[in-house]
Amino acid sequence: MKRVGIIDYGIGNLLSVRRAFEHFGAEASLIRTPAELAAADRLVLPGVGAFADGMRGLAERRLVEPIRDYATRERPFLGICLGMQMMFDGSEEFGDHEGLGLIPGRVVAIPPRGIDRKLHRIPHIGWNALVLPPAQTGWRGSLLEDVGFGGFVYFVHSFTAVPEREDDRLADCHYGGLVLSAMARRGTLCGAQFHPEKSGETGLRIIRRFLES
Repeated sequence: MKRVGIIDYGIGNLLSVRRAFEHFGAEASLIRTPAELAAADRLVLPGVGAFADGMRGLAERRLVEPIRDYATRERPFLGICLGMQMMFDGSEEFGDHEGLGLIPGRVVAIPPRGIDRKLHRIPHIGWNALVLPPAQTGWRGSLLEDVGFGGFVYFVHSFTAVPEREDDRLADCHYGGLVLSAMARRGTLCGAQFHPEKSGETGLRIIRRFLES
């Protein structure tokens, strides 16, 4: 049976994430201590809400350094929504806050206007299509291998990660003509700005691929 640890740091509804992995018969357990985290062979960092609150929750549970250590061991890791954002060096959300530093880059506010200079809704909420960034030739060997170009997934976010290296961008989406990072990847570490657990069949394909990685 596939085993996956879901980090519980007091932010977000973990039930839907857990159920998505259990859909494929995985043994999904909540991780609350450094010892539990160190024993995991697949790790998921979910989350909703503010960046600073998320990092504070990890710090209060003494999970920041264990996550960083886990990331050096080339084991599967998936950050979801806020969890993806915290994988980066830092965020400008309500100040300047340090992240986990797993992927070089920063989290910045989604511009309030599209390329036509018209105001658009913030946060970016709803279904949007995944597109291939210029630095990628395809999704073979990634969590998106079973997802066709243009597959729709569900987003809820006001801030967006900007990877320092273009080849760390696995997938983008377009919003008001702007290009936003939808997925990032570095080695065995992967982040999804959208919610796979709320993204129907496309999201389940991503979760299945993570379990098979």
